[in-house]
Amino acid sequence: MSALPKKILIAPLDWGLGHTTRCLPVIAALLQEGHTVIAAAEGAPASILKAQFPGLQMLPLKGYEIRYSRNAKMFMPKLLLQIPKIIGRIIYEHRWLKRVQAQHQFDIIISDNRYGLYHPALTSIIMTHQVQILSGMGKLADKVLLSRHRSMLERFDQCWVVDDATKGLSGILAHPEKMPDNATYIGPLSQFMRYAAPDTTADHCLVLLSGPEPMRSQLEHMLWCQCCTLTDYRFIFVAGNIKGKAPDHCPEHIQYYPYLGGAALQEAMATARLVICRSGYSTLMDLDYLQKPAILIPTPGQTEQEYLARYWADSGRAVQYSQDNIQLEAGIAHIYNKHHNISTKTSTDRNGNGLKALSLWLRQQLYK
Repeated sequence: MSALPKKILIAPLDWGLGHTTRCLPVIAALLQEGHTVIAAAEGAPASILKAQFPGLQMLPLKGYEIRYSRNAKMFMPKLLLQIPKIIGRIIYEHRWLKRVQAQHQFDIIISDNRYGLYHPALTSIIMTHQVQILSGMGKLADKVLLSRHRSMLERFDQCWVVDDATKGLSGILAHPEKMPDNATYIGPLSQFMRYAAPDTTADHCLVLLSGPEPMRSQLEHMLWCQCCTLTDYRFIFVAGNIKGKAPDHCPEHIQYYPYLGGAALQEAMATARLVICRSGYSTLMDLDYLQKPAILIPTPGQTEQEYLARYWADSGRAVQYSQDNIQLEAGIAHIYNKHHNISTKTSTDRNGNGLKALSLWLRQQLYK
């Protein structure tokens, strides 16, 4: 492949916003290298991409539109019932790509966990951190899922695994017994790689909510009630609801935002003493990039988040609570007393070098 600028289509999955936010540094690096980048998305992912890159051309592409159960016990059964719908969307996006490729003539497609976006006429790349899917139904089921998932990932020319080969923020998810033959580790991708981090640390706790409804709203209510009583601490409360509004009465020790993104969110997290959040992998990559301890509350029934919360708690990087047993005051006191295993990165690690390294890595991969 010649070292000329490429025309690249990038398409994040709409399964939460993390797939979109981790595409932001990739898009920034590609644009910095002089490539033409076009994104495929609708709804909230498209809104985030347009907000961060106002000049970015967008192609409308339907998401998977997964619906979630209100209780943990039904989370996996309800997800399994939607498998026919997911398969239908994979078939749809594969046919969609054939149509738009005939019109746009892309050189490269980068898909974040969208399994139908591969094409024989262009370099097809899939990004994922979860090579090993955890079923919650035992090792045999997980082994069958790994075999099936590997075959799906190997339809692509390259599989970029969003983690380090040895360090590992995701444990077994990105380091299973057998990797896909086309896999290579791209390293963690934080949305904050594009910004210089502030050198000062404020004395506040950041509550950062994300994820699907109705679980997001349930957690917001639980945390809001506890934060309101903890007047000895100062909170920045980010509800993670793009269309939301602030409550009618907000206590003086709480600063409330329906949603924050980009540099504003980076500043709120970089200047926090700790972060209270879900254990979604993109959030964990942001925590790792800014070297922040956390109180992790996994989405009930979501096996990936439950595993990641345990994995990070076992490594001493976080405190974890189940959603029905949140002890915010105890968790904050534990972290404020420095009972965590966080080694602070130097300012040079957080001032753009990550994006430079990503640009170099992409250059090597795209011109193979």
